[in-house]
Order: sequence, then structure tokens, then C-alpha cells
Amino acid sequence: MFRATLLLLAFSLPASTAVKAIKFGKLWDGHSVIANAVVIVENDKVQSVTAKGKIPPGAEVIDLRRYTGIPGMIDAHTHITYYWNGAADTTPLRQPRRQTAVTVFLAQENAKKTLAAGVTTVRDLNARDGADTAMRDLINMGAMTGPRMFVSGQGLGSFAKRPGVTDPIAETAKQAKATIDGGADWVKVFGSTGGFNNVTGDQTVSFEEMKAIVDATHATGHKVAIHSYGPAGARDAIRAGGDTLEHATDMDDETIAELARKKIFYVPTIDHNQYYLENADSTYKFPAGSKENLSNFIQRNFETAKKAHQAGVRMIVGSDAVFNGFGSNMRELTWFVKLGMTNEQALQAATVLPAEMLGMEKSLGAVAPGYFADIVAVEGDPLADIGAAVNKVRWVMKGGAVVVDTTQKSAH
Repeated sequence: MFRATLLLLAFSLPASTAVKAIKFGKLWDGHSVIANAVVIVENDKVQSVTAKGKIPPGAEVIDLRRYTGIPGMIDAHTHITYYWNGAADTTPLRQPRRQTAVTVFLAQENAKKTLAAGVTTVRDLNARDGADTAMRDLINMGAMTGPRMFVSGQGLGSFAKRPGVTDPIAETAKQAKATIDGGADWVKVFGSTGGFNNVTGDQTVSFEEMKAIVDATHATGHKVAIHSYGPAGARDAIRAGGDTLEHATDMDDETIAELARKKIFYVPTIDHNQYYLENADSTYKFPAGSKENLSNFIQRNFETAKKAHQAGVRMIVGSDAVFNGFGSNMRELTWFVKLGMTNEQALQAATVLPAEMLGMEKSLGAVAPGYFADIVAVEGDPLADIGAAVNKVRWVMKGGAVVVDTTQKSAH
């Protein structure tokens, strides 16, 4: 009854047309640069994008000519419900368990920091007890401020050694369908060990199980993300027809060639281990030897990603942001440039390509007529200095609403 009342309220609010005209000194629309751009936004969508265009009578004019406009960025791998308040005598991995509703409420802080980084859409991969679907739905209802969320619910592992499971292949297919039936947009598979200070990559889900999950999920019209730190799980994830491959390191040339041939998206998440390295002592209090292991993995991860780029693999930005890592969501862009991408290619890996990965290429990832008005203003020119998109976000619009504005602060 309560949910029905909320929905009724959401749909019975009076519709009012809100027209905004946004002026940029320069706009990169996802594909090309438009000087002196004027973007007309009506309600939540872009109506037109022109150079020195006419402004409709009565439109609210937003003058951002000091800045460069870019599409709202997309972080393809987050854990936005992983919240830590920094309390003394706790670490992110050693803190009291909370009720899911409390976690969802507190995680608004992560959501707001994500928006402040210029990220208007995330794909969130692994959350307990429906916390991610709750956040997604609250944001979509306008009851919570945050990025658009595409969620996976709780990730799946192997059922081969679970008590009472006699047919692990059938069970994995059943669980994949149950994940989608439970409200998830994607299915996440933990195909190997690895996470936090653990940089092992031992395969934990068989090819047959991966294939059963992929087939069952695709039959519902949804997609699968497969986590594998190591090369064996990555090879089988590609063979099984997963839609995205997360983290994979030490892949051989043949595996990389197959990844490119099948046009599966690769989300290397190089920077997330850099984040762990920086926070190893102060925040996480990882055991001795962790930093050396992380440093070694980062280098191998980087070299694998470099080879993948050279082989024509479609790569997209994912921060794997957790706990106190939100707000730095786009640091991966610097790694993408370092491994050989042009600044524009790196930016497309955070806009155009992840929009396609989400099946939203006609509504997200570009500033164009008919697309959601997800637009970011940065200080400087990210096509010349990628750091502008990483560290100098000054203004963010999501769905036609201004959700971040520090332009006055940056003007002084």
C-alpha cells in the first residue's frame, strides 16, 4: 500500500516545462568539439546543441563560457553501498554490521561524492540484501540524490561445493534468473579470487557454470559481468560469452585477441589497486607484504591493459570505488592516457562506450538532442589535459537538474 501511494504521488505531480539554455566556451559532445556552444535543455532531455544558437524566450540562461562542457561521465564498476564513516578503532573491513536501510541512507554520501566527480551514471557490481536496488529506485523516484544506477544485486560464485547442491550447473542458471527476478539489471559473477589486498587470481567458477549463467541471463534480455583477476578465469569468461570482463590481468595474446574479436568490454580497474596501495596503512591496516603485492599487480594489470588497447579491445573506465574512494572515480582516465589512448579515446571510454555497454547509447554518454541532459562543466580543456576531467569538475547537471555547482567558489 505504502509503495503504491508513493508511486501515485510521483506520477500525480503537476508537469511543468522547464527550459534551460547552457552556454559553454567549448563543448565536447562525445564525438567532436563545438566552440561557443549553446545547449537547450527541456525538462530532463537535451533539445538542441548549436554554435551561438538562439535562446528561447523565457529560458533560464546558465553561463558557463569559462568552462568546457562534456557529457556526464559513466563509472562502469562501483560499490556504492560500501560505506565507512571513518570511526576510530574501525577499518572499512572491520566495522559493525548495519541494517540494510541504515546502509542505504548513509551511502547517500558516496552517491553525492560520485556526482561531484562528474559521474552521472554508475554500474554497481555487488551489494547485499537489495541495498543497491533500493538506492537505484530511490534515486529514480527523486527521493535520493545520486547518479543513475544499473545494479547487479549480490554477485554469484560457484555452487559446485555448496551443501545440498546436486547439479551445480542447473543451480547457477537458477540463481542467475533469481538475481534478475529480484530486480537486478545485470548479473555479476566472481570468477576468481582477488579483492582488497588479495591479488591472487585463481579461477573459482568453471567454464560450464559461467556458460550456464550467461545463457540464463541472456535469455531474460540482461547482461553478465565476470570478475577475474587472473588469466584462466578471464579466458573462460570470454569463451562463455560474458558481456564485460572485470580486472583481468596476465592475459596472453590469444586471449586478448579473442576479447577483441568478440567485442566484449574490458574494465581493467587499474587505479583501484593504486587506491588500496595509498590507503594500505592509514585506512585498511593491511598486513605486511600487501603493498609490495599490490604494486606488482598494478604493473602487470597496466601492461595487460596496454596490450589490450593495442589489440583493439573495447576498454571502459571503472573505478571499483569502495568506502572512502568516492569522489576520485575518474582517476582511471590518467592510466588510460598513460597506456597509449588519446585524451579523446579515454574520455569516450568514460562516456560513449559505457553507454553502449549499458544498452543506453541513444540516451546516455553524449550531449545530443533526445539524450538525457547529463552534462558536466570542467575547468580547462580535458582534450589537452585529462586532469581537467579528473580533478576540475565545477558543475554537474543530471537529467536537467543542476546537482553540483562550485562555479562561484572556483571564480574567486
